[in-house]
Amino acid sequence: MTSEKSKILVVGGTGYLGRHVVAASARLGHPTFALVRDTAASDAARAALLKSFQDAGVTLVKGDLYDRASLVSAVKLADVVISTVGAPQIADQTRLIDAIKEAGNVKRFIPSEFGLDADRSGAVEPARSTFITTKAAVRRAAEAAGVPYTLVWTGYFFGYGLPGIGQVLAQSPPADTAVVLGGGDARVSFVDEGDIGTYTVLAADDPRAANRTLYVKPPANTLSHNELLALWETKTGRAFERVHIPEDAVLKQIQASSAEARTPLDSILLSIWHAVHVRGEHEFEIDPSSGVDATELYPDVKYTTVDEYLNRLL
Repeated sequence: MTSEKSKILVVGGTGYLGRHVVAASARLGHPTFALVRDTAASDAARAALLKSFQDAGVTLVKGDLYDRASLVSAVKLADVVISTVGAPQIADQTRLIDAIKEAGNVKRFIPSEFGLDADRSGAVEPARSTFITTKAAVRRAAEAAGVPYTLVWTGYFFGYGLPGIGQVLAQSPPADTAVVLGGGDARVSFVDEGDIGTYTVLAADDPRAANRTLYVKPPANTLSHNELLALWETKTGRAFERVHIPEDAVLKQIQASSAEARTPLDSILLSIWHAVHVRGEHEFEIDPSSGVDATELYPDVKYTTVDEYLNRLL
């Protein structure tokens, strides 16, 4: 007799990554709940997304991160709580931890991480205060509250790192020249958003991932920017010039864009790219005392490769 699937609540389920987590949870047979502020969205795209959730068997639960009563009621429905909230709400996940403590029934909490490792990153501002210090504070709050957790590290999302073939702030492949931060030899990990959802849900009630970091670092998707550009050249049959930007110039550009109120996102992305491509923060060995490798835990998952994604851009 198979064990009953855990009930999963996703907070932030209508966001960029959250929708993939919701879809994976439902697809893998978990009773799935999505916390939403309004179950009858007026926006056509959002309404369509909510309908797709319901068609997949997902239960929409009306509630809000900033409404304690509705949040506790939603948490009481689930065995596992997965948060995929965006940057503005990361620090406020302590409200979710408080609700989990009050509810008393949650067996695992997965906070919104999915990026640079908050306990090892040396990212400069503004990424540091936007992501690193806030995520670290949430980690400490979960530990202090005694809430069982799993942290999920993912590297670059495909949708952010690959459309420009690894170029920061680029939304399309290079034509004649490619901008490379630093020497371009630091190895970088890329992960498909749907695969992030799958691995996250698989780990949600896996005892091997309890109070550890799940590293979603597919071997076939870990390559340097120079290797990524060479792969694109091979696929297109076109060569292009590489323009290398030294670290001091990258740091000056981060400072300049930070000073411009209209480009805060640009400066955040630049500081993340600096951490990854110049500082090499995706290059590390997993410490088995605190982390587990997703592809080793779940070898049957056929993840989407960088090579396959690039074929879509041809």
